Amino acid sequence: MEATRALFSGLIDYAGLFPPAGLDMQPAAEEYGTVRSGEWGWMCGRFIVPASRVFELCEELEDLADGAVFQPYPLSVIVDAGTDPRAWLGNATSLLETLVKCNAEGMPVRIEALEVPVPAVAAVRDTYDPVIGQFGMVAQNAGLRELPIYIEIPRTDRYADLLPGAMAAISRAKFGAKIRCGGATQASFPSSAEVAPFLRAAFAENVPFKATAGLHHPVRHLDPQTGFVLHGFLNILAAAIFIREDASDEEIIEILEERDEKAFTVTTDVFSWRNRTASVPQIQVARSTGFVAYGSCSFEEPVQDLMALGMLRLSKAAV
Repeated sequence: MEATRALFSGLIDYAGLFPPAGLDMQPAAEEYGTVRSGEWGWMCGRFIVPASRVFELCEELEDLADGAVFQPYPLSVIVDAGTDPRAWLGNATSLLETLVKCNAEGMPVRIEALEVPVPAVAAVRDTYDPVIGQFGMVAQNAGLRELPIYIEIPRTDRYADLLPGAMAAISRAKFGAKIRCGGATQASFPSSAEVAPFLRAAFAENVPFKATAGLHHPVRHLDPQTGFVLHGFLNILAAAIFIREDASDEEIIEILEERDEKAFTVTTDVFSWRNRTASVPQIQVARSTGFVAYGSCSFEEPVQDLMALGMLRLSKAAV
């Protein structure tokens, strides 16, 4: 099914090391290998790992390989340089200098992307332009500047005011952006009215983006265990597609707020939300230049949900 492939190919980056799963390195590495070789491996993107733990992952993979030919794991590396703006750039520089060694021939990993949470600006007059530019220079010096790099702006009280300028700076640097959609508390979940401006700014500046946290399930819903209202990755995907088809700000919020699973459908060559439809080429554009991937500590949950929605079907061989 072309539309299904266009929608979900490589969409889910594996984040098993992170909460709520919080797996140790060995079971996370093993699970990712199982997922990649399974029925839905085409949906699985990169293995997400903090820069400070990349060599720990390499050691585990060398043990798993046990001397056999091993296909390196593609990584999306989080530059975990801390939140202190005074120490952040130095920490990031050290981490990137270390990462260069991981791309040497014969290593069991291949760094394919960087995810960069930058520290909050300290002063009222400060913007994110300097730190974004400085990180570009650090990545250039480390020989990693050509990788896809996704900048995560912290969600502070000034986030809405600083977002347009930050997105413009991200665009000038030819980086991507990253949005955090959840966390340990309900306050960690941005409202649809907060997510929509991020999508609009990314689209306006032609910035591809990743998402993370709280996106295990396709459609927005109330989680009975926590009582939190969770965003759906299908909602965000639909918004990223139809924002390119002249959807208004009000309509984008409506898409993000949609809780009716039946409002989303996929046929052989069309994806639909209510009365709006997108062809395979339109989906491909939105995936390549808009919503490229999201991190999930569970791979099984989104797959099972999509099967329940009838958007995925087991192959005859698997049946």
